[in-house]
Amino acid sequence: MIEIALKRLPHGEGLPAPAYATTGAAGLDIVAAEDVCLAPGARHAVATGFAVAIPPGFEIQVRPRSGLALKHGVTCLNSPGTIDADYRGEVKVILANLGAEPFQVTRGERIAQLVPAAVEAARLIEVQELDDTVRGTGGFGSTGRHSLP
Repeated sequence: MIEIALKRLPHGEGLPAPAYATTGAAGLDIVAAEDVCLAPGARHAVATGFAVAIPPGFEIQVRPRSGLALKHGVTCLNSPGTIDADYRGEVKVILANLGAEPFQVTRGERIAQLVPAAVEAARLIEVQELDDTVRGTGGFGSTGRHSLP
């Protein structure tokens, strides 16, 4: 288990800290620190009222809540979003209303979940050729056309 420092911002006072809803939950539920009405097709970076200091070698992924998506068509854009270990600003969630009706985000309402994840740095090596695979250069939807051994 990693420890992540959380700084409460003035407009986040009185709100619950990110927390796991159950012992088996992968994501920490986070709540809105503001009221905003999302018209159909609209998007907004919703304030959460906190900032974090993520240890080096980790990120936090911002993911939608399935209930909001199913019931209201409200989801997170850029999902999963990434909060980098060196970011110290307020955590905000880009919510989009893909539904047909306006959606009212209410301060204190659960809007997304945060999933801490390990990150490994990579070094790219430029080569003249890549190794062959069964899939090869097949793009989107191409894996359904091959019989794998």
